[in-house]
Amino acid sequence: MIFKQISTAVIAITLGFSLSTTAMQDKRPAVGEERAQNIKKLPTIASPREERISAGPYKRMVIRGATMVDGTGAPPIGPVDIVVENNRIAAIRLVGNPGVPINEAGRPAKGDHEIDASGAYILPGLIDSHSHMGNALWGLTGDMPSMDYVFKLWMGHGITTSREVGCGLGAGYTISEKRRSDRNEITAPRMIVHCGFPTDFSEAKQARGWVKALKKRGADGIKFFGGNPRVLEAAFDEAKKQGLRTAFHHAQLSVSRVNVLDSARWGLNSMEHWYGLPEALFDDRIVQDYPLDYNYANEQDRFGEAGRLWRQAAKPGSNKWNAVMDELLSLDFTLDPTFTIYEANRDVMRARTADWHDEYTLPSVWRFFQPNRILHGSYHFDWTTQDEIDWKNNFDMWMTFVNEYKNRGGRVTAGSDSGFIFKLFGFDYIRELELLQEAGFHPLEVIQSATINGAELIGREKDLGSIEVGKLADMIIVDENPIHNLKVLYGTGHMRLNDTSGKVERVGGIKWTIKDGIVYDAKAMRADIRKMVQDAKDAEQN
Repeated sequence: MIFKQISTAVIAITLGFSLSTTAMQDKRPAVGEERAQNIKKLPTIASPREERISAGPYKRMVIRGATMVDGTGAPPIGPVDIVVENNRIAAIRLVGNPGVPINEAGRPAKGDHEIDASGAYILPGLIDSHSHMGNALWGLTGDMPSMDYVFKLWMGHGITTSREVGCGLGAGYTISEKRRSDRNEITAPRMIVHCGFPTDFSEAKQARGWVKALKKRGADGIKFFGGNPRVLEAAFDEAKKQGLRTAFHHAQLSVSRVNVLDSARWGLNSMEHWYGLPEALFDDRIVQDYPLDYNYANEQDRFGEAGRLWRQAAKPGSNKWNAVMDELLSLDFTLDPTFTIYEANRDVMRARTADWHDEYTLPSVWRFFQPNRILHGSYHFDWTTQDEIDWKNNFDMWMTFVNEYKNRGGRVTAGSDSGFIFKLFGFDYIRELELLQEAGFHPLEVIQSATINGAELIGREKDLGSIEVGKLADMIIVDENPIHNLKVLYGTGHMRLNDTSGKVERVGGIKWTIKDGIVYDAKAMRADIRKMVQDAKDAEQN
């Protein structure tokens, strides 16, 4: 059976660490690149951008009559006309009032290209702050999805910037696709690439050499999982010198030595998920209360016990809770919670039966999601009612911290971590927005997390994250009001009863995605995905 042929190294890397002890100094590959080297099978690169689904950029483009949600937290306003010149927003003009005919005399002059957005809503392009283009282990369950599949799912859901954390297909492959996207040669978000740091370095010199080499290769940042504290501190110091940004998944294998406060003090930009935060909140223990037969390599152990971790932390409002939060706030630290990727743990059935799987999930990806003791994230071997209850309680505490952090001025971003645990690209980024609202965020605060906060995290707030004069023309247009109902952003739309016809309709779905002043037909991109999935199913039946 093919699963039995996977090397020990690949299994280890999939779990978020490396077993190799060979010191390779600055030539050591990123964690994701090691994975790609072990399985010599990668997806086909993205196809050239097609005029069929995209047009522009234009010397002058005018978007007319939309209601604007600008990403800053300001309430919707409209109708507005937005003028884009050479990929920069040149003017935003309020041209009337709702329910009143627009005085044409007061509108901006005609452009080379015009979009009639009357009655629609326009928002900044969305930023997925925790994404993966894919992972090399997909090849074990069938044909590797092409990058067109991943990128069009992202772009079809309005994601114009994606912070890739891990380089799961290898640094070379990932950075190459990043550069093609930067040149707008392909239909893809701009990619902010963070490659995985090897966890087994024993000397600070190794870490510094590796960081310098990664900078030369063209990466934007580093994704940490853990390791020797002395080595990690040196890596953070070198990252700051090289201008690389940092993200950290504080894996259990080293969190007792380095929790979120340790790494934040070293200059960490963002904490991924929530690992390392409950441990920083321990006030009556040092080590998590692991069952005595726990094994981290058994992923049901790993994630089952993770769902019992927050109840071991200090309680909301306690001195410890406030001290940890105060220090993180003082460090201008970012929380990137990725609620959505753990949602199956509190309701596996819901995750398995989401509306979009039938038409949008490739057969090989669907097989990857099924319980398997080797493939990362496919760990619901014997998931119980109690496991789900524990995870629901876990979410309550986790969301309480995140919402309070936001309320006290902390930065929270929206990331999906899709591609694992029944979570699909694009769709489950929108689900993350819903979960932020569940945590207590006003929908306008949700949009802030998805736009301007994400831009600040990657250091691109001067160009991205809000609809303001002078910024790049990254925007999305949707016919329905997402502040009233975030569900209208799903590619499958929102189910609504039409009281006139008596029929149930699907409304919403992003209509236009604009990146770098190029207008993409989001509906056409989603149609391409449906065809890819149907073709794959047909091929397997023949």
